Amino acid sequence: MSTATLPKQTGSAPAAATQNATPASSVADAPTDHPRSAPVVETMTMAAALNRALADALIEDERVLIFGEDVGALGGVFRITDGLTARFGENRCFDTPLAESGIVGTAVGMAMNGLVPVVELQFDAFALPAFEQVVSHVAKLGNRTRGDVRLPLVIRIPYGGGIGGVEHHCDSSEAYYTHTPGLTVVSPSTPQEAYSLLRAAIASPDPVVFLEPKKLYWSKGVVDTSVTAELRQAQVIREGSDLTLISYGPSVPIALEAAEAATAEGRSVQVIDVRTLTPFDDATVMEAVRGTGRAIVIAEAPGFASVASEIQARVFEQCFEYLEAPVRRVTGFDTPFASPKFEHWYLPDVDRVLDAIDTLHWED
Repeated sequence: MSTATLPKQTGSAPAAATQNATPASSVADAPTDHPRSAPVVETMTMAAALNRALADALIEDERVLIFGEDVGALGGVFRITDGLTARFGENRCFDTPLAESGIVGTAVGMAMNGLVPVVELQFDAFALPAFEQVVSHVAKLGNRTRGDVRLPLVIRIPYGGGIGGVEHHCDSSEAYYTHTPGLTVVSPSTPQEAYSLLRAAIASPDPVVFLEPKKLYWSKGVVDTSVTAELRQAQVIREGSDLTLISYGPSVPIALEAAEAATAEGRSVQVIDVRTLTPFDDATVMEAVRGTGRAIVIAEAPGFASVASEIQARVFEQCFEYLEAPVRRVTGFDTPFASPKFEHWYLPDVDRVLDAIDTLHWED
């Protein structure tokens, strides 16, 4: 991350588009508890950081609109959009019918006409009815028009387990999106990343699928709103020399906890937060693994044909001569998501990571 102040978005929307945008006076009437573009440093939850990022984007760019199921007066199931309708008006943050395909299709039309829609699809599996729009239009329109039509569109999706939910509420469907060329897929692991990466996603001229780990919504951390993040950039978040744990989103805290536990057993463990699942930052990850010679990929999603599998294959292909042991994966099981009572057996935990570490040919 750099420490530069986030740039204000520029560019004007076509006349037809601006007719639907909020008048400048509405933006000017927004409360001034946080002056426009004035950076703040506060301790907040990931949910609050996301809310702040959306609010700052609404303030700084009149083209930004937020919509989805219950995101208006209710503020969303997880209250990520809490207070935004009251603050910015129903033209900037509003509810939609229960029609995910319609939500994304409408966003495509808005983005084609100069607006910057940020849509929320309430739960991961609820996004599947919109999948045809995502794959056939959101991901392909830029290529279809040889770059003449760009889609500055963000699709926010709460995903992953750890909240005691049932199927359709705890899925990890990132592999579907990462398998689709034309999409940038992002998942934050801290409140700071949530703020900075969401601002970067909204500033992107191309579509971003923004996967929010539900179980981390209430995690807390210091957020500096002047800190920017680069999409497509992984980050070494813990140094170590014996092995590298590679993870993203909801599994990053497990990786860090396992690293601490392994250190107590005399091993020096490095941790990488992938952050952007695609396009994948090969340079950062491969440099790290070449330095340690051992790697484990940790992710909640089922392991078969998964993002974890892709990372494992890339490490084998690009670091084979440096490896001291096979690259392992610690993932969810190849089954439908477990019921709340058995969720703790399904999700990767510290013990499973430590068991995988023990298999990395330390005797040599």
